[in-house]
Amino acid sequence: MPPSSRRDFLVASAGVAAIGSLQRVAHAAPGKIRIGQIGVGHAHASKLSVYRSSADYEVVGIVEPDEALRQQAAEQPAFRGLPWMSQDQLLNYPDLQAVLVETRVRDLLNAAEACITAGMHVHLDKPAGQSLSQYRRLLATAAEKQLLVQMGYMYRYNPAVLLLRQFLQQGWLGEVFEVHTVMSKVVPPSARRELAEYQGGMMFELGCHIIDLVLGVLGKPTRVVPYPRHSAIIEDRLLDNMLAVFEYPQATATVKSTALEVEGFSRRHLAVCGTNGTFHIQPLDNPSARVALAEPPEGYVRGYQELSFPKFTRYVADAADMARIIRGEKSADFGYEHDLDVQTALLEACGMRL
Repeated sequence: MPPSSRRDFLVASAGVAAIGSLQRVAHAAPGKIRIGQIGVGHAHASKLSVYRSSADYEVVGIVEPDEALRQQAAEQPAFRGLPWMSQDQLLNYPDLQAVLVETRVRDLLNAAEACITAGMHVHLDKPAGQSLSQYRRLLATAAEKQLLVQMGYMYRYNPAVLLLRQFLQQGWLGEVFEVHTVMSKVVPPSARRELAEYQGGMMFELGCHIIDLVLGVLGKPTRVVPYPRHSAIIEDRLLDNMLAVFEYPQATATVKSTALEVEGFSRRHLAVCGTNGTFHIQPLDNPSARVALAEPPEGYVRGYQELSFPKFTRYVADAADMARIIRGEKSADFGYEHDLDVQTALLEACGMRL
Protein backbone atom coordinates (compact mmCIF):
# COMPACT_ATOMS: atom_id res chain seq x y z
CA MET A 1 0.00 0.00 0.00
CA PRO A 2 1.38 3.46 -0.83
CA PRO A 3 2.62 5.43 2.22
CA SER A 4 -0.06 8.10 1.63
CA SER A 5 -2.83 5.48 1.79
CA ARG A 6 -1.48 4.01 5.01
CA ARG A 7 -1.22 7.48 6.49
CA ASP A 8 -4.87 8.18 5.66
CA PHE A 9 -5.94 5.32 7.94
CA LEU A 10 -3.73 6.51 10.78
CA VAL A 11 -4.32 10.24 10.79
CA ALA A 12 -6.22 11.24 7.64
CA SER A 13 -3.52 13.83 7.13
CA ALA A 14 -3.90 15.24 3.62
CA GLY A 15 -4.32 19.02 3.84
CA VAL A 16 -7.08 21.34 2.66
CA ALA A 17 -6.86 25.09 2.73
CA ALA A 18 -10.30 25.82 4.15
CA ILE A 19 -10.38 23.25 6.91
CA GLY A 20 -6.88 21.90 7.49
CA SER A 21 -5.78 18.32 7.84
CA LEU A 22 -5.42 17.52 11.53
CA GLN A 23 -7.59 18.61 14.40
CA ARG A 24 -5.33 20.54 16.77
CA VAL A 25 -7.07 21.91 19.81
CA ALA A 26 -6.28 24.50 22.42
CA HIS A 27 -4.76 23.03 25.57
CA ALA A 28 -6.94 22.69 28.67
CA ALA A 29 -5.91 22.69 32.30
CA PRO A 30 -5.37 19.28 33.93
CA GLY A 31 -8.11 17.79 36.07
CA LYS A 32 -11.59 16.56 35.29
CA ILE A 33 -13.10 17.84 32.07
CA ARG A 34 -16.56 19.32 32.50
CA ILE A 35 -18.89 17.94 29.87
CA GLY A 36 -22.64 17.99 29.17
CA GLN A 37 -24.99 16.43 26.66
CA ILE A 38 -27.50 17.95 24.26
CA GLY A 39 -30.27 15.55 23.30
CA VAL A 40 -31.38 12.04 24.15
CA GLY A 41 -33.15 11.33 20.86
CA HIS A 42 -30.22 9.61 19.17
CA ALA A 43 -30.00 5.82 19.25
CA HIS A 44 -26.59 6.07 20.95
CA ALA A 45 -27.49 8.76 23.50
CA SER A 46 -26.97 6.38 26.42
CA LYS A 47 -23.20 6.48 25.77
CA LEU A 48 -23.30 9.21 28.43
CA SER A 49 -22.83 6.38 30.93
CA VAL A 50 -19.27 5.94 29.60
CA TYR A 51 -18.43 9.53 30.51
CA ARG A 52 -20.13 9.27 33.90
CA SER A 53 -17.96 6.23 34.68
CA SER A 54 -14.73 7.84 33.47
CA ALA A 55 -12.26 9.47 35.84
CA ASP A 56 -11.52 12.00 33.08
CA TYR A 57 -14.93 13.69 33.11
CA GLU A 58 -17.47 15.48 35.28
CA VAL A 59 -20.92 15.36 33.66
CA VAL A 60 -22.75 18.55 34.61
CA GLY A 61 -26.15 18.16 32.94
CA ILE A 62 -28.36 17.23 30.01
CA VAL A 63 -30.47 19.22 27.54
CA GLU A 64 -33.66 17.82 26.02
CA PRO A 65 -36.44 20.22 25.03
CA ASP A 66 -38.81 17.42 24.00
CA GLU A 67 -40.80 16.59 27.13
CA ALA A 68 -41.75 13.09 25.96
CA LEU A 69 -38.12 12.16 25.27
CA ARG A 70 -37.05 13.69 28.57
CA GLN A 71 -39.60 11.65 30.51
CA GLN A 72 -38.57 8.45 28.73
CA ALA A 73 -34.92 9.07 29.53
CA ALA A 74 -35.23 10.35 33.08
CA GLU A 75 -35.18 6.93 34.76
CA GLN A 76 -32.70 5.27 32.45
CA PRO A 77 -29.40 4.49 34.22
CA ALA A 78 -27.36 6.63 31.81
CA PHE A 79 -29.29 9.79 32.75
CA ARG A 80 -30.68 9.12 36.23
CA GLY A 81 -29.82 11.76 38.82
CA LEU A 82 -28.36 14.33 36.44
CA PRO A 83 -29.78 17.86 36.22
CA TRP A 84 -31.85 18.80 33.16
CA MET A 85 -31.30 22.27 31.79
CA SER A 86 -31.80 24.47 28.75
CA GLN A 87 -29.22 24.64 25.97
CA ASP A 88 -28.29 28.18 27.00
CA GLN A 89 -27.82 27.08 30.61
CA LEU A 90 -25.54 24.25 29.57
CA LEU A 91 -23.44 26.30 27.15
CA ASN A 92 -22.97 28.96 29.82
CA TYR A 93 -22.15 26.49 32.61
CA PRO A 94 -18.96 27.57 34.43
CA ASP A 95 -15.80 25.97 32.97
CA LEU A 96 -17.71 23.71 30.59
CA GLN A 97 -15.28 22.39 27.98
CA ALA A 98 -17.09 19.81 25.87
CA VAL A 99 -20.53 18.67 24.79
CA LEU A 100 -21.90 15.36 23.52
CA VAL A 101 -24.42 16.03 20.75
CA GLU A 102 -27.00 13.21 20.82
CA THR A 103 -30.15 14.74 19.35
CA ARG A 104 -32.31 13.22 16.66
CA VAL A 105 -30.28 13.12 13.47
CA ARG A 106 -32.19 15.98 11.87
CA ASP A 107 -31.12 18.29 14.73
CA LEU A 108 -27.47 17.22 15.12
CA LEU A 109 -25.80 19.94 13.06
CA ASN A 110 -27.77 22.83 14.55
CA ALA A 111 -26.91 21.72 18.09
CA ALA A 112 -23.26 21.08 17.22
CA GLU A 113 -22.91 24.45 15.52
CA ALA A 114 -24.27 26.18 18.62
CA CYS A 115 -21.66 24.35 20.72
CA ILE A 116 -18.80 25.31 18.41
CA THR A 117 -19.98 28.92 18.36
CA ALA A 118 -19.93 28.86 22.16
CA GLY A 119 -16.33 27.61 22.13
CA MET A 120 -16.96 23.99 23.13
CA HIS A 121 -15.28 20.81 21.95
CA VAL A 122 -17.87 18.43 20.50
CA HIS A 123 -18.49 14.73 20.24
CA LEU A 124 -20.96 14.60 17.36
CA ASP A 125 -22.94 11.44 16.82
CA LYS A 126 -23.45 9.99 13.40
CA PRO A 127 -24.26 10.66 10.65
CA ALA A 128 -23.30 14.32 10.37
CA GLY A 129 -26.73 15.46 9.18
CA GLN A 130 -27.97 15.91 5.62
CA SER A 131 -26.49 19.33 4.80
CA LEU A 132 -22.91 19.04 3.57
CA SER A 133 -22.55 22.82 3.38
CA GLN A 134 -23.54 23.24 7.04
CA TYR A 135 -21.19 20.47 8.13
CA ARG A 136 -18.35 22.03 6.13
CA ARG A 137 -19.05 25.39 7.79
CA LEU A 138 -19.11 23.77 11.23
CA LEU A 139 -15.74 22.11 10.65
CA ALA A 140 -14.20 25.29 9.29
CA THR A 141 -15.33 27.20 12.38
CA ALA A 142 -14.00 24.46 14.66
CA ALA A 143 -10.64 24.57 12.89
CA GLU A 144 -10.49 28.35 13.25
CA LYS A 145 -11.25 28.09 16.97
CA GLN A 146 -8.96 25.05 17.47
CA LEU A 147 -11.86 22.93 18.71
CA LEU A 148 -12.22 19.17 18.47
CA VAL A 149 -15.11 17.67 16.53
CA GLN A 150 -14.99 13.96 17.33
CA MET A 151 -17.37 11.90 15.20
CA GLY A 152 -19.26 9.04 16.86
CA TYR A 153 -18.14 6.30 14.46
CA MET A 154 -18.02 3.40 16.84
CA TYR A 155 -15.35 1.16 15.31
CA ARG A 156 -12.44 3.61 15.19
CA TYR A 157 -10.89 2.22 18.38
CA ASN A 158 -11.99 -1.38 17.94
CA PRO A 159 -8.87 -3.46 18.85
CA ALA A 160 -9.02 -5.42 15.59
CA VAL A 161 -9.18 -2.16 13.62
CA LEU A 162 -6.22 -0.85 15.61
CA LEU A 163 -4.20 -3.92 14.61
CA LEU A 164 -5.30 -3.50 11.00
CA ARG A 165 -3.92 0.05 11.15
CA GLN A 166 -0.58 -1.38 12.24
CA PHE A 167 -0.61 -3.85 9.34
CA LEU A 168 -1.35 -1.02 6.92
CA GLN A 169 1.26 1.28 8.44
CA GLN A 170 3.93 -1.42 8.17
CA GLY A 171 2.89 -2.43 4.65
CA TRP A 172 2.34 -6.04 5.71
CA LEU A 173 -0.69 -6.50 3.43
CA GLY A 174 1.11 -5.19 0.34
CA GLU A 175 -0.80 -3.10 -2.17
CA VAL A 176 -4.50 -2.98 -1.19
CA PHE A 177 -6.75 -3.71 -4.17
CA GLU A 178 -10.07 -4.64 -2.51
CA VAL A 179 -12.11 -3.73 0.56
CA HIS A 180 -15.43 -5.37 1.33
CA THR A 181 -17.61 -4.48 4.28
CA VAL A 182 -21.12 -5.22 5.55
CA MET A 183 -23.17 -3.76 8.40
CA SER A 184 -26.75 -4.96 8.74
CA LYS A 185 -29.45 -6.02 11.17
CA VAL A 186 -33.19 -6.64 11.30
CA VAL A 187 -35.07 -3.39 11.95
CA PRO A 188 -38.60 -3.74 13.40
CA PRO A 189 -41.52 -1.95 11.69
CA SER A 190 -41.79 0.88 14.23
CA ALA A 191 -38.12 1.80 13.87
CA ARG A 192 -38.33 1.47 10.08
CA ARG A 193 -40.88 4.29 9.97
CA GLU A 194 -38.46 6.62 11.78
CA LEU A 195 -35.53 5.71 9.54
CA ALA A 196 -37.61 6.23 6.39
CA GLU A 197 -37.50 9.97 7.15
CA TYR A 198 -33.99 10.02 5.69
CA GLN A 199 -33.46 9.51 1.97
CA GLY A 200 -30.34 7.41 2.47
CA GLY A 201 -32.12 4.68 4.42
CA MET A 202 -29.87 2.04 5.95
CA MET A 203 -26.74 3.38 4.27
CA PHE A 204 -27.35 6.66 6.08
CA GLU A 205 -28.18 4.96 9.38
CA LEU A 206 -25.62 2.16 9.54
CA GLY A 207 -23.42 2.35 6.47
CA CYS A 208 -21.75 5.52 7.74
CA HIS A 209 -19.76 3.50 10.30
CA ILE A 210 -18.16 1.27 7.70
CA ILE A 211 -17.70 4.06 5.15
CA ASP A 212 -15.53 5.67 7.82
CA LEU A 213 -13.45 2.47 7.86
CA VAL A 214 -13.25 2.23 4.06
CA LEU A 215 -11.92 5.77 3.73
CA GLY A 216 -9.51 5.03 6.56
CA VAL A 217 -8.00 2.27 4.42
CA LEU A 218 -8.16 3.75 0.93
CA GLY A 219 -8.77 7.47 1.38
CA LYS A 220 -11.17 9.60 -0.64
CA PRO A 221 -12.74 7.68 -3.55
CA THR A 222 -12.60 8.92 -7.12
CA ARG A 223 -16.24 7.87 -7.64
CA VAL A 224 -19.10 6.44 -5.58
CA VAL A 225 -21.89 4.50 -7.30
CA PRO A 226 -25.02 3.88 -5.19
CA TYR A 227 -27.45 0.99 -5.68
CA PRO A 228 -30.44 1.86 -3.46
CA ARG A 229 -33.22 -0.70 -2.99
CA HIS A 230 -36.41 -1.19 -1.03
CA SER A 231 -36.79 -4.97 -0.70
CA ALA A 232 -39.23 -5.56 2.17
CA ILE A 233 -42.94 -6.19 1.59
CA ILE A 234 -43.61 -3.34 4.05
CA GLU A 235 -44.58 -0.19 2.12
CA ASP A 236 -42.78 2.35 4.27
CA ARG A 237 -40.40 3.76 1.63
CA LEU A 238 -37.34 2.84 3.70
CA LEU A 239 -34.35 2.06 1.48
CA ASP A 240 -33.64 -1.12 3.35
CA ASN A 241 -31.24 -2.97 1.05
CA MET A 242 -28.33 -0.70 0.20
CA LEU A 243 -25.13 -1.23 -1.74
CA ALA A 244 -22.48 1.26 -2.85
CA VAL A 245 -19.35 0.72 -4.89
CA PHE A 246 -16.36 2.96 -4.17
CA GLU A 247 -13.93 3.32 -7.04
CA TYR A 248 -10.19 4.05 -6.70
CA PRO A 249 -7.40 4.12 -9.29
CA GLN A 250 -6.06 0.72 -8.20
CA ALA A 251 -8.80 -0.62 -5.92
CA THR A 252 -12.52 -1.21 -5.44
CA ALA A 253 -14.54 -1.19 -2.23
CA THR A 254 -18.09 -2.38 -1.62
CA VAL A 255 -20.28 -1.23 1.24
CA LYS A 256 -23.49 -3.13 2.08
CA SER A 257 -26.14 -2.31 4.68
CA THR A 258 -29.63 -3.73 5.10
CA ALA A 259 -32.51 -3.71 7.56
CA LEU A 260 -33.40 -7.32 6.73
CA GLU A 261 -30.53 -9.60 7.65
CA VAL A 262 -31.26 -12.27 10.27
CA GLU A 263 -28.41 -12.33 12.82
CA GLY A 264 -26.88 -9.43 10.97
CA PHE A 265 -24.69 -8.45 13.93
CA SER A 266 -22.77 -11.71 13.57
CA ARG A 267 -21.93 -11.05 9.91
CA ARG A 268 -20.86 -7.43 10.25
CA HIS A 269 -17.38 -7.45 8.81
CA LEU A 270 -14.48 -5.62 7.20
CA ALA A 271 -12.18 -7.44 4.76
CA VAL A 272 -9.07 -5.75 3.38
CA CYS A 273 -7.24 -7.60 0.59
CA GLY A 274 -3.70 -6.74 -0.47
CA THR A 275 -1.07 -8.31 -2.69
CA ASN A 276 0.67 -9.81 0.38
CA GLY A 277 -2.34 -10.74 2.49
CA THR A 278 -5.92 -10.41 3.64
CA PHE A 279 -7.16 -9.06 6.97
CA HIS A 280 -10.76 -10.08 7.68
CA ILE A 281 -12.51 -8.81 10.84
CA GLN A 282 -15.78 -10.58 11.73
CA PRO A 283 -17.84 -9.80 13.68
CA LEU A 284 -17.03 -6.14 14.14
CA ASP A 285 -18.87 -5.74 17.44
CA ASN A 286 -17.14 -8.63 19.24
CA PRO A 287 -14.05 -8.68 17.10
CA SER A 288 -12.04 -11.59 15.89
CA ALA A 289 -9.95 -11.73 12.74
CA ARG A 290 -8.58 -14.15 10.16
CA VAL A 291 -5.35 -13.01 8.58
CA ALA A 292 -3.69 -14.63 5.55
CA LEU A 293 -0.12 -13.73 4.64
CA ALA A 294 2.12 -14.68 1.75
CA GLU A 295 5.33 -13.30 3.28
CA PRO A 296 4.66 -12.96 7.02
CA PRO A 297 6.43 -10.52 9.33
CA GLU A 298 7.99 -11.75 12.56
CA GLY A 299 5.38 -13.18 14.93
CA TYR A 300 3.03 -14.36 12.15
CA VAL A 301 2.96 -17.39 9.86
CA ARG A 302 2.38 -18.01 6.20
CA GLY A 303 -1.25 -18.67 5.28
CA TYR A 304 -4.31 -18.14 7.46
CA GLN A 305 -4.21 -17.58 11.22
CA GLU A 306 -6.94 -16.77 13.73
CA LEU A 307 -6.54 -13.70 15.94
CA SER A 308 -8.53 -12.92 19.09
CA PHE A 309 -8.90 -9.59 20.88
CA PRO A 310 -9.95 -8.22 24.27
CA LYS A 311 -13.62 -7.48 24.86
CA PHE A 312 -14.61 -4.34 23.00
CA THR A 313 -16.90 -1.82 24.72
CA ARG A 314 -18.02 0.96 22.44
CA TYR A 315 -16.94 4.56 23.12
CA VAL A 316 -14.67 3.89 26.13
CA ALA A 317 -11.54 4.45 24.06
CA ASP A 318 -13.16 7.36 22.21
CA ALA A 319 -13.88 9.12 25.50
CA ALA A 320 -10.33 8.52 26.76
CA ASP A 321 -8.85 9.79 23.50
CA MET A 322 -11.04 12.89 23.59
CA ALA A 323 -9.73 13.69 27.07
CA ARG A 324 -6.11 13.40 25.93
CA ILE A 325 -6.77 15.66 22.95
CA ILE A 326 -8.54 18.32 25.04
CA ARG A 327 -5.65 18.27 27.53
CA GLY A 328 -3.19 18.85 24.70
CA GLU A 329 -1.45 15.51 25.12
CA LYS A 330 -1.95 14.54 21.46
CA SER A 331 -3.53 15.60 18.18
CA ALA A 332 -6.68 13.96 16.89
CA ASP A 333 -6.18 10.77 14.89
CA PHE A 334 -8.93 11.78 12.45
CA GLY A 335 -8.72 15.19 10.86
CA TYR A 336 -11.37 17.59 9.67
CA GLU A 337 -10.68 16.62 6.07
CA HIS A 338 -11.15 12.91 6.72
CA ASP A 339 -14.50 13.53 8.39
CA LEU A 340 -15.64 15.81 5.57
CA ASP A 341 -14.60 13.20 3.00
CA VAL A 342 -16.52 10.51 4.90
CA GLN A 343 -19.67 12.63 4.98
CA THR A 344 -19.35 13.46 1.28
CA ALA A 345 -18.89 9.78 0.38
CA LEU A 346 -21.81 8.82 2.63
CA LEU A 347 -24.22 11.19 0.92
CA GLU A 348 -23.02 9.94 -2.46
CA ALA A 349 -23.48 6.32 -1.34
CA CYS A 350 -27.03 7.20 -0.29
CA GLY A 351 -27.81 8.78 -3.65
CA MET A 352 -28.40 12.09 -1.87
CA ARG A 353 -27.70 15.53 -3.28
CA LEU A 354 -24.52 17.24 -2.10
